[in-house]
Amino acid sequence: MNHNLLADLLLPEITKDIEYYREKYPSRNLDKKQIVTRFAPSPTGFIHMGSLYSAFVSSSFAANTNGVVFLRIEDTDKKREVENGIEGIVDDLKKYSINFDEGATIGGEYGPYIQSERKEIYQTFIKHLIREGLAYPCFCSEEELENIRKSQEANKERLGYYGKWAIGRNLTLEEIQSNLEQGKKYTIRLKSPGDFNRRITHMDLVKGKVEFPENDLDIVIMKGDGIPTYHFAHLVDDYLMGTTHVIRGDEWLSSVPVHLQLFQTFKLEPPKYAHISPIVKNDGGSRRKLSKRKDPESAISFYHQKGIPEEAVKIYLATLTNTNFEEWYNQNPDKGLKDFNFTFEKMNASGALFDLDKLINISKTYFSRLSGEEVYAGALKYYLEYDKEFACIIERNKEHTINILNIERYIKKPRKDISAYEDIKEEIWYLFDELYLDKDEKDLFKNNEADLEHETSILDEYIDKYYDKDDDKQTWFNKVKELAQNHGYAGSMKEYRDNQDSFKGHVGTICEYIRFALTSKTKTPDLYEILKLLDKDSIKKRFIKFKTFLNN
Repeated sequence: MNHNLLADLLLPEITKDIEYYREKYPSRNLDKKQIVTRFAPSPTGFIHMGSLYSAFVSSSFAANTNGVVFLRIEDTDKKREVENGIEGIVDDLKKYSINFDEGATIGGEYGPYIQSERKEIYQTFIKHLIREGLAYPCFCSEEELENIRKSQEANKERLGYYGKWAIGRNLTLEEIQSNLEQGKKYTIRLKSPGDFNRRITHMDLVKGKVEFPENDLDIVIMKGDGIPTYHFAHLVDDYLMGTTHVIRGDEWLSSVPVHLQLFQTFKLEPPKYAHISPIVKNDGGSRRKLSKRKDPESAISFYHQKGIPEEAVKIYLATLTNTNFEEWYNQNPDKGLKDFNFTFEKMNASGALFDLDKLINISKTYFSRLSGEEVYAGALKYYLEYDKEFACIIERNKEHTINILNIERYIKKPRKDISAYEDIKEEIWYLFDELYLDKDEKDLFKNNEADLEHETSILDEYIDKYYDKDDDKQTWFNKVKELAQNHGYAGSMKEYRDNQDSFKGHVGTICEYIRFALTSKTKTPDLYEILKLLDKDSIKKRFIKFKTFLNN
């Protein structure tokens, strides 16, 4: 058969050869340590936790080596594409500060980075294979392919389009021309040189040594619409874009024999492969893949709505990426993600277990390491979107709000009561007089767990005789201790434990009484710091409100 004639017959509009594209996209001027990788989503829906994880891993490994990460959009499946899918992907990733060196919507010397815009490039490489006698047209209908499958099942033979079952291999040029003249639809298949009885060994960067039977299937490399399959587009794009490392989900592990064969067919060195396991979760004693449909925490909008900081989510993803990250993070409170060296050797080959409680705890730790000013800035942005009334309050009271957020922040063990921005209102609202004093007493104190069997004169005496906003903490505590002793309470917990019958309680009891009368809560940050933030008039009004509640 004249393969040059066949190539021109099938793809007459393709006039360039692959050397043209090799010259257009020269090898990157990087050293061997620098990783070139990509995040290659399909615009078929929102970014979810699994795809965010994949993007995070790719960008982190590239950044560690001062390499390159690019965004490639694999939109060859037009039936599943959603409107504004590409823009949605880019916007979602920007929220998590996952930035690309080049790619779709960014540009770069190795574009276009959207596969539907690269049709001519793919067909040039396909035409090259046809010229070499390594690819051919297949006119099999769906019915014919189904008949092949049924015959294989009846004969208990391996399923697939290979060997004697690859009937398109044997068509003459005349038969091909006749089929074309009849307007028959066709695909282009690779003429596989493989032997299923031979085995290949692949060294995966995450899975380790993996063995497969060699691929002998004549896979489709160009669909009937002229668009390549994922397998072939992957070859062309990763070769021309200079990809050194393909980091992708392990659902593609079984495709390695096909991809290696495609690179060998073009006499090209394949990239290194790192197949990462999907994020899984416990469900009724068994593990399953985190689901976009079943699990609300799979959607990144879940974290945005709760106000869990993007950086906290990324820190959690880092714990899933490398098994040694969490220990490093806890030992280096002054360092961030950019300071950690991610390695393939420390990736979990069996899959990362998603734990929302752990993510929330990580978020608490993250919040505890921020300054009050940083927490305030994030909170204002969050509440402007989700609670404008509260946003206005903290905006009017900026300094007061920051002072509240700074309570117990700059100590050896800082407070960890905030896991998300949505928590902040619940944790601090009572320190704003405009919210607290306007609230009905019954609503304020209805869920009390405090011991209220104490004289309200204690509150009057505290504010009239002992309160001084300029007192340091020790002076303040000594005064409260004196107040407690004057009313029959022990000056210390030890003194009370040693002789409980002699006292009504201890100094801590009085502190809790003041706390509850002041805030309507039994648990708050440091009481001394709270009292420092409220002026004397505010404290008096709060005590009056509490006494009104008791009287009613």
